Formats: sequence, C-alpha cells, structure tokens
Amino acid sequence: LIDERPEEVTDMQRNVKGEVVASTFDKEAHEHVRVANIVLDKAKRLVECGHDVVILLDSITRLARAYNTVQPASGKVLSGGVDANALHKPKRFFGAARNIENGGSLSIIATALTETGSKMDEVIFEEFKGTGNMELQLDRRISNRRIFPAIDLVSSSTRRDDLLLDEGTIQRMWVLRKYLADMNPVEAMEFINDKIKGTRNNEEFLISMNG
Repeated sequence: LIDERPEEVTDMQRNVKGEVVASTFDKEAHEHVRVANIVLDKAKRLVECGHDVVILLDSITRLARAYNTVQPASGKVLSGGVDANALHKPKRFFGAARNIENGGSLSIIATALTETGSKMDEVIFEEFKGTGNMELQLDRRISNRRIFPAIDLVSSSTRRDDLLLDEGTIQRMWVLRKYLADMNPVEAMEFINDKIKGTRNNEEFLISMNG
C-alpha cells in the first residue's frame, strides 16, 4: 500500500491473509520508494528459492508520483509535470513479474488511478496501459448505482486467453463479448449479474447464452 490512509492499512492488516507492507500518505516520497524497493527485493529472493509470489500494489500511480518527486531533474519534462526519466523505475518494478525456469514465479497486480482530473495521473496511466497481461477496468457509474463488482466488462480483457480456455469456451466468450458490446457498462454488468445468479457455475452460465 503506497500513499494510503492509515486506517486502510490497519484494516488490510487485520483482514488480509498475507504480509501487508505499507507507506502511508503522511510519509515522504523517498519512504514510499524505499518500501517499494524492499518489497520487490524480498519477492525476488523468494522467487529464486522456488516460491510463487504475488504482489498486490495499490497503487502504481502513487508509486510513480513518488519516483517523480525523488528523481533528480533531467531537464526533460513531459505533460503533467512528469520527468522524462521518472517512470523508468516504476516500469522496472511492474516489469519484474515473470515465471522463472527452475524457480518460482512473481505475479504483480497493480491498481492505477484514472479520471482524477490530474494530467500527471493521466500520463502515468497511459504509460502503463497495455503493458500487463490482464486489465480489469472499474467504472464509477456502476458503483454509484450500487452494482458490484463495478467492472466495465467490455474494456476489461486478458491477453492470450486462448491459452487458458478450451476452444468451445473461447467461442462462447466471443459471442458473449459481441452481445455485451452493444450495451453500456451499467446494462452489461446488470445483465451478467442476473444471468450468473440463475446458474451454478461458469460452464452452465456460458451454455445458457446459447438460448
């Protein structure tokens, strides 16, 4: 947890079955960077020992802001006040995720802030957009309707999902996506929620789409 509220850190520590490492919003930027580096180094050592490690980072946007603050000025500034060299280290953090031959694996799940009204946040988001193997996009309009999970289904996707699913399931998924593409995000999520409630598992749900 980077640059989060102390009460959120406490809540996570009490309810999450895993190690919670945090640098709260009242800490300086160099402390955010130091904590992130410690977590990544520890994760790498565990992977080298054959463990499968998952880092959940909230958020890559705030980490990039911290790196931008501590980064010595290069003289080249992007729109939003982002130093041209400031995004290299957060990219290196996110890009550390991989599966090691004869070792373990490191998966990194990171959140990114969007539609904050900040040009800097927009630049950071665009730099990381499309770099992950999976993107799950949330929609404030859906959460405002108290529909959960508030997922924009059409904008969310997984790369190479053909490696994860069989041919029959892939075909049904494509049909479902084409059907959802004609709906707005709120209608799509309501439709999926209603259908899922009436079926016992994913297979039964996808088969019901044929009707």
